[in-house]
Amino acid sequence: MPRAQAAPLAAFEPMLLCDRKTLPSTGHWHYEIKYDGYRALAGTAPAALRTRNGADASRWFAEVVQGLKALPRGAHVLDGEVVVLDEYGRPDFDRLHRRARRRGYRPGDDLVVYCAFDLLVYRGRDLRAEPIETRRGHLQQLLADPPRGMLCVGTVDDGQWLYQQAVALQLEGIVAKRANSPYVGGRSADWLKIKRPGAIPPGRFHRAI
Repeated sequence: MPRAQAAPLAAFEPMLLCDRKTLPSTGHWHYEIKYDGYRALAGTAPAALRTRNGADASRWFAEVVQGLKALPRGAHVLDGEVVVLDEYGRPDFDRLHRRARRRGYRPGDDLVVYCAFDLLVYRGRDLRAEPIETRRGHLQQLLADPPRGMLCVGTVDDGQWLYQQAVALQLEGIVAKRANSPYVGGRSADWLKIKRPGAIPPGRFHRAI
């Protein structure tokens, strides 16, 4: 994509997960916690948030936008989840849903955190064709000293261990991402979601905002 630094967030299609019941048995994968929140692309030129469904959420989660403005200068596009974390650092979707329905922040509301797990554009350079390891390396550089309300999601290579931690902490589950894979819009078998038993099933309540 030429001139990625000038492209609006609407020009970028999120990469979506495929559901699986078990960890992948072949190939090389990276694993991360599945944060239970609202998927959103985040841009810095200008600072803005766009949900998976295409809504402009910049005013809804203004604290994230302030964090984007504090990032190192340049045009960046990040992918991540907007979440509310409980006192143990676990995502609380019900609290996030109540906050999101207000379409903005009011004194006393829960603060949200943007959990970034991928980087599509770095300093105006489109990274989507680059392997995931390259994209994550740049993301770690960008968030080496993260602004308040932003964090960089870590990865491990031991998926079984991480899955056991997700079960013990009663998290939604984990995500497996194929090594050396590019970022492609739409659903892809390179990104897998493995839920823990008893996690909230799809369609239990309306999540769209």
